[in-house]
Amino acid sequence: MKINLENLTVKDAHKSMVNGEFSAVQLAEAYLDMVKIKNKDINAFIEIYDDVLEQAKKADERIKRGDATLLTGVPIIVKDVILEKGRRASGGSKILENYKATYDAYVIKKLKNEGVVFLGRGNTDEFAMGGSTENSAFGVTKNPYDLSRVSGGSSGGPAAAVSANMALLALGSDTGGSVRQPASFCGIVGMKPTYGAVSRSGLIAMGSSLDQIGVFGKTIEDAEILYDTIKGYDPKDSTSIDEQNEMMSGNDTIKNNDENKKGYKMTIGVPENFVDSGGVDIDVLLNIKEVIKNLETAGHKIRYIKLANIKYSLAAYYIIMPAEASANLSRFDGIRYGLHIDGVSGKDDYIKTRGVGFGKEVRRRIILGTYVLSAGYKDAYYNKAMQVRELVRNDFEEAFESVDVIITPTTPTPAFKIGEKTKDPLQMYLADIFTVPLNLAGLPGISIQSGFVERDGKKLPIGIQIIAPHFKESRLFILGNEIEKTVIIPHR
Repeated sequence: MKINLENLTVKDAHKSMVNGEFSAVQLAEAYLDMVKIKNKDINAFIEIYDDVLEQAKKADERIKRGDATLLTGVPIIVKDVILEKGRRASGGSKILENYKATYDAYVIKKLKNEGVVFLGRGNTDEFAMGGSTENSAFGVTKNPYDLSRVSGGSSGGPAAAVSANMALLALGSDTGGSVRQPASFCGIVGMKPTYGAVSRSGLIAMGSSLDQIGVFGKTIEDAEILYDTIKGYDPKDSTSIDEQNEMMSGNDTIKNNDENKKGYKMTIGVPENFVDSGGVDIDVLLNIKEVIKNLETAGHKIRYIKLANIKYSLAAYYIIMPAEASANLSRFDGIRYGLHIDGVSGKDDYIKTRGVGFGKEVRRRIILGTYVLSAGYKDAYYNKAMQVRELVRNDFEEAFESVDVIITPTTPTPAFKIGEKTKDPLQMYLADIFTVPLNLAGLPGISIQSGFVERDGKKLPIGIQIIAPHFKESRLFILGNEIEKTVIIPHR
């Protein structure tokens, strides 16, 4: 039978497999067929696994036994920075091109327990360094809505795969917007959890105090199902938060309030000084103003707020992140694992291996990070950036005393042309203006499609970002569900 992948959701797929309308094998075959048709143009996958149908057969056996979960048999793509035992994990880099993981990431273990079907590895900017997936050693991932444009980054491969119906769900990582920005560019849902809500064990680290594994889905409900599956305490991650912690217990007055059944009305904060700060596409501004108007009409209270120090977020981020990346990437020396090129000495081995194995953007960030940590400069740059980070976090905490959530555009523009920003790294970095502050503050955020703009005769999706207090992810899903009902996604 022909499966309608365009409108398929996790619950629909589960119901159909349990009722025998189609099997997990048939579902996997349908996605593999779509991959064969579309991936040659989009380049969302670095690798398509050769055991997909074997995984699906095991899922069918589980379904027949009657112990299937919602995710049993559901096809998923995983960003190539998350380890799966026995499979390659390159981080989108030549320096790890043939490296095979020796253990499962915590989130992979959880998904294996659910019986998901892993389709393959999703393309990414090298070591997640980039906002367009143009820095991948394995080629650019193109936007399903317009192949001349980027899919976003660094999780561009997983986002494009879900958008183009080559996977039902996806895992990505988000250090400064790398889940939310490609979700916006590709017209899907992308969610970054609170720092510590999802284990980073098995995630190839870029910026350890900023990285979080995030989720992609076509709908808010699908993203919520995936998030609920992978969250939780992991003793192997020192930054993981114990599930018994009060903040993780689901004790959210908004979620649990009986009024929610009738349509709980939130107080929504709009940082007007931030949204209207300049450099934002006029259509993006008009879109968020329309969203705000619709939310107010629906009975929500809109409160205009000021986040005094948020304008310094990007500058602070591009000091802290390269510093942490410089330290994390020092392990890739060509000696312990990955690419190795012989030189005339040990030092020469390092130089030759890294010179060939690392791309330009990675080398740029390592150099920048090493500089800001060097003697005589650490106080002037890194320590000052950490102070700014604390100010940004305090601004958000103060704002959440009077509002339930905050909304902004996800990105200042729709997806840009491939090659448009590669010669000017600063312009590329500015695309993260709305997403970076959340990583500095450790806050959860979600991007949901909120409309379209027309460019060169093509309809391009744009998104809005909803931000919640720490461990209040439920608010993202509640408001996101409401907004989602007002947006119609055209066929791609």
